Amino acid sequence: MTRAYVDTRVTDLAAAERAAEVASAHWRLDAPVLMRHGMNAIYRSGDCVLRVATPSAPAQVSIELAEVLRRHDIAVPPARHTDVVEHAGMSVTAWPHLEASGEPIDWTAVGAMIRRVHRLDAEQLPPGLPVPSPTSFPWWDFDAMLAAVGDSLDADARAGIDAALDRHAGWDHFDEVVVCHGDVHPGNVVMTADGPMLIDWDLLCAAPFGWDHAPLMTWTERWGGEVGVYEAFADGYGISGRGNPSPEAFAELRLVAATLMRLKAGSANPAAMPEAQRRLAHWRGDPDAPIWRAQ
Repeated sequence: MTRAYVDTRVTDLAAAERAAEVASAHWRLDAPVLMRHGMNAIYRSGDCVLRVATPSAPAQVSIELAEVLRRHDIAVPPARHTDVVEHAGMSVTAWPHLEASGEPIDWTAVGAMIRRVHRLDAEQLPPGLPVPSPTSFPWWDFDAMLAAVGDSLDADARAGIDAALDRHAGWDHFDEVVVCHGDVHPGNVVMTADGPMLIDWDLLCAAPFGWDHAPLMTWTERWGGEVGVYEAFADGYGISGRGNPSPEAFAELRLVAATLMRLKAGSANPAAMPEAQRRLAHWRGDPDAPIWRAQ
């Protein structure tokens, strides 16, 4: 099964920092400073951002992808350097640091941009770029995720999660698939003076159109986002996913995945458990279930 471009977390932060240092020296940049650490380790190095990752394909394809997207009027930053630095099994690419304008994200423009993404033919993408089904994502393997959290999941929450999984069984047979960004949410959009830029294409995939609608469909009610975000996105896209079985399935199942991932993290790191419990309240049917936090 084809894997996502990045589906393995950078776990050795010391090695990632050394890779960033090697890359900054190669490109004659300022000393790197860690900005955030998740699936990638992201460093600021002067006016560049260094992405340190362990991708499933040669990192050069991420640079080529940016050029393809820009040719199709999809606003993404071009690579600052067109070569890749490899160090200790990690790949480092350099991108411009994007200055946020401070203005609200233009979600109508983002929706229109995602519509252009969905019109791409997979044959137009760089050779060697993974375009997997979401079924390959480790966090979308619900049986494995449920087994991993074990006794950390109480009976009432498990019943709510099982009901959601049963409601949406067979989700992958609803619609024709298109090229999807894979993770459209406010953290992956930078509102610049020139308009919104869409970043982080690590989860690019082939899925029904609703896959890219799903995160924003629950953004207001479950994550506490601004009212009207999804409606503006859908207006720009030209179609709403409300009432459509496929987007509705993805929207709820992504909430299941987010809950199980946080619960799994809480089993290893007690600091993550309070947020896991916040999320479990929703599945227990608590009418006063709190809004979730992204971090």
